[in-house]
Amino acid sequence: MSEWHKTACNLCYVNCALEVQTDGRAITRVRGDKQNPRTAGYLCQKPQRLTWYGNHDDRLTTPLRRRADGTHEPISWETALTELAARLRAVRDADLAAGRPGSFAYVGGGGQGNHSGGGYGHALLRWMNSTRFFGALSQEKTGDFWVNGKLYGGQTCHTSEGVEECDLLVVIGCNPWLANGFNRARNVVNTIKNDPDRKMIVLDPRRTETAAVADVHLALRPGTDAYLLGAVLALIVERRGVDEQFLDAHTEGFEQVAAALRKVPVDAWIAHAEVDRADVERAVEEILAARAMTVRVELGIQQGRNSTLNSYLEKLLYLVTGHFGRPGTNALHSWLVPLWGESRGQRSEITGFEYIGGLLPLNTLAEEILADHPHRARVLWVESSNPANTAADTALTERAISECELSVVIDIAYTETAALADYVLPAASQFEKWEWTFFDFEWPTNYFHLRRPVFDPLPGTLVEAEIYARLFDELGVLPDQETLDRLTEVARDDRANLLKHAGPLLQDDPAIAPTLLYRTLGRTLPDGAASAAILWPGCHTAARKMTVPVQRALGTDLTGAALGEALFDRLLSSPSGFAFSEHTYDEVWTLVRNERIQLAVPELLDWLGNLDPERDGVEPDYPLSLVNGQRRSHNANQIMRAPGWRKTDPDGALRVRTEDLAAIGAADGEWVAVVTRTGRIVVRSEIDDSLRRGQVALPHGFGMSVPDGRGGRVTHGPRINLITDAADRDPIAGTPHHKDVPVRLERATAVEGVSAERDRDRVRQLIDHGSRT
Repeated sequence: MSEWHKTACNLCYVNCALEVQTDGRAITRVRGDKQNPRTAGYLCQKPQRLTWYGNHDDRLTTPLRRRADGTHEPISWETALTELAARLRAVRDADLAAGRPGSFAYVGGGGQGNHSGGGYGHALLRWMNSTRFFGALSQEKTGDFWVNGKLYGGQTCHTSEGVEECDLLVVIGCNPWLANGFNRARNVVNTIKNDPDRKMIVLDPRRTETAAVADVHLALRPGTDAYLLGAVLALIVERRGVDEQFLDAHTEGFEQVAAALRKVPVDAWIAHAEVDRADVERAVEEILAARAMTVRVELGIQQGRNSTLNSYLEKLLYLVTGHFGRPGTNALHSWLVPLWGESRGQRSEITGFEYIGGLLPLNTLAEEILADHPHRARVLWVESSNPANTAADTALTERAISECELSVVIDIAYTETAALADYVLPAASQFEKWEWTFFDFEWPTNYFHLRRPVFDPLPGTLVEAEIYARLFDELGVLPDQETLDRLTEVARDDRANLLKHAGPLLQDDPAIAPTLLYRTLGRTLPDGAASAAILWPGCHTAARKMTVPVQRALGTDLTGAALGEALFDRLLSSPSGFAFSEHTYDEVWTLVRNERIQLAVPELLDWLGNLDPERDGVEPDYPLSLVNGQRRSHNANQIMRAPGWRKTDPDGALRVRTEDLAAIGAADGEWVAVVTRTGRIVVRSEIDDSLRRGQVALPHGFGMSVPDGRGGRVTHGPRINLITDAADRDPIAGTPHHKDVPVRLERATAVEGVSAERDRDRVRQLIDHGSRT
């Protein structure tokens, strides 16, 4: 019998609330959940066949152990966890005996919509006395976090956009029409397009769907964002377009910023960006005329050239003009539990890169493992992540994984990283467990959504919290059952004082806190919601730090521990999600850690002053700019492995302008080679004249090896990171320049074309036969 269940999408970090109809273990229909107070029934085109996420031929249902010949054999959970505990303890003991930092490296912390395992995995990292934490955030966002730390006083200070109420939306390096990125994105773009009193400016090399409806589209040359943003800011200062009242009341350091901007050679930088001065002037006029401007950015600049500088300049754009902390402008947002942490200047001994938000750059993972250094990483633990495909320089990353003394993967699927690991542990999918995301980025009202299971876990799989609890049992670090039972009764009868009773245990070993909560408080929670116990302390912290905003959101006058308990109870009893904080606009200043915004960041002002168009020209041997990871109608991330999920673009084609394809003598649909200093891949070409001349694009979410239905495997679409360079990265954050990879095109050889066509046919047969591979 078919049923409807409330859940959420896992294909981007907006995580729109859904209702899904099921038949057996299949999701048969999907619709937006109108009862969700944030997304209110909105749904884009991508989640219509979410059943393919957890129902395919690469699902894991038993632990695996690597044999000497490189293949895997199934083993029991008891065997896997016993062996892992012994090996982990041996590594920890050896690190302690040698007086070195923990040699354990942790990659993951949760996928797009499943963050429930991250806190438990991070606890293992702490128990291993290590700080080496890598993830998708440090492949994309840490430059932004670093800038926020300098401006607002904390790296967990994070900005939101007032897209619903703005009269000017500035979109830089993203395409909300296809990539979403903010709530009800298509509705917002359409509403602005159809309102004569609202305007939109887009900075993007390509004529995207969003750029096509903008009032001003600045189609800059790839890699020149910092030059164009610097020129725009210089013109604003020149025209006295800054908000002096706002700057005097709320900021420090504007004079240093203005002095740097007055030195910008505006005409030279606009020419370097290859846009018309008249269009830039028009954009500046729209900015100066705006009542409420909000700036929306994404990976186009956060993984572009000068990426950390780009993040600084886009924030200066709304700060110097005073578009902050008012309706329709940018602001900071609250957290129920921060998704990342704070770092205070600690650096890696191996690479020298700074920890940002508690993370090291994923681009440096291989170096941390392969370095000839006594403190290199020796153990790799990967959870809900696939660095063998997502980290730059696939060959180097694969070598690093293979040379680890111990490598472990926790995942729902037999990923490319799992194929290289010593042990693989099968997890329940996010639709088979209580789950949530910490992507609560809204202002002034913020929301949280704890989702209930849609299906039972597949036999042989475990929820991540249970995996870590059993591992900690094997490690012998949890208290005995009598103590756990006593604390469980405290949680049942006197929950607010649970941590007080558990204090002596946590003082001895604070790393066990998440698992201790899971094994005690978790046992008292309704309907098997044990893994959500880790959210309980966060509710109390939020209630203590944001008492009035939490009271407003819950409609209560409770205070202290009673408010924290009420918040946790509301979380557990809101299957469509709920508002956990409601601020007034003037309260944005309570979220700024410094008393005033510190506009002058010396490192970035120096970087701005050292920009040189002569140095940043096109490379003759690699004259084209590749967008690595373009978002399209039906592509997602590395969790959507089944080729049949994609209704369009089944080959993950290289999109290229007519003249750039003709330049190598190739025609639309032919196989071509994309060549870099690092490698060469063969892809199918597809004409797309919305791209800027000299720009080509490959999509993300491809390059996965899947069962071919004949006992073998076939790679589905381009494995892009075979051609990227881990050293081509931001100097501060280490994030890769994936949106501006220098490449050249060549015609595929006859042998390459035959091989590519054969693999394409094998994948098409899987799709045609309805396989959920």
